[in-house]
Amino acid sequence: MHLEEGTVPAGYVKYIWAKISLIIAGLVLLAVLVVFSVSIGSVSYDPMDVLKTLFMSHVSRQLDVVVFNIRLPQVLTAVVAGAGLSVAGVVMQSVLGNPLGSPFTLGISQAAAFGAAFSVMIMGGGLMRSSLSDAITVIRPGLTTVAAFAASMIATGIVIMVARIRKGSPEVMILAGVALGSLCSAATMFLQYFADDVQLAAMVFWTFGDLARVGWRELGIISAVTGACILFFVFNSWNYNAIDAGDETATSLGVNVKVVRFLGMSLASLVTAVIISFVGVIGFVGLVCPHMVRRSIGDDNRFLIPGSLVTGSLLLLAADTAARVMMAPNVLPVAVLTSFAGAPIFLYLLVRGYRR
Repeated sequence: MHLEEGTVPAGYVKYIWAKISLIIAGLVLLAVLVVFSVSIGSVSYDPMDVLKTLFMSHVSRQLDVVVFNIRLPQVLTAVVAGAGLSVAGVVMQSVLGNPLGSPFTLGISQAAAFGAAFSVMIMGGGLMRSSLSDAITVIRPGLTTVAAFAASMIATGIVIMVARIRKGSPEVMILAGVALGSLCSAATMFLQYFADDVQLAAMVFWTFGDLARVGWRELGIISAVTGACILFFVFNSWNYNAIDAGDETATSLGVNVKVVRFLGMSLASLVTAVIISFVGVIGFVGLVCPHMVRRSIGDDNRFLIPGSLVTGSLLLLAADTAARVMMAPNVLPVAVLTSFAGAPIFLYLLVRGYRR
């Protein structure tokens, strides 16, 4: 069959639209889940009333306060944080050429936990006190956030520096991240051993990833950094596709592999560090979501990145919603559910992949 110049095969168009349709379906499901998640909790509301409130149609003052001051910031944080962690995982796996690339395996999460523990133990930030006016008050929470972010970026810098000494080898990055993660975990346990009850409680409280601690101001910071970095990743999706084909192939296509790998790792780590520093450690989102999307969409980063963005948002929002209703009025840390759900899903994907 001969094609006229400039025409696209019908099979290819159908192939592309199948991927786009899956992403659009995910976005529709995400919009429905956002309304549903805002509606339920220790006190549930009619989803239609919530929808009216979201579109600035006044229903009741109580509903306005609950939606805009309590639940909506938490729900949107789940959407943005899930998207950021998932896309960061995609980029790390692509530039490293390793399916186990993620913020956790590269030691970034462990470094953030150490930074938070250090701020609690040494600098007195993040401690919890009770008073007559407030049941629980967190002292200088911003100090803990800054310390966690700084530790994450220092860990990223060390991993990249070691890799550059070894000429940018992705294998060296993975091994350096694993070693650094073990070191940070040991340092955190060392601080916990000498901490008193109040300090230990603050360390554990921060380590449990919790989206409820984020307000509109923090959400704005997370959204700005995550959105800018995701746009960069989308514009570089062709470069990541070339690297997936091998460094030599990418170089022959005009891709500066070392620069693309350095920028990809740096910005993916920046997104992860910003998210973790505000919400705490949340595992498996950056590892599992990219593999889930690959099963349905494939390895083409033009579609893998947006698909992972939607899937990460869905997974974290679903986990946060379940965490709020499973033991209501008590709320479970969302990181507990992401780990409980992520580990079996990842094992299933591994077994299914090997069977094929």
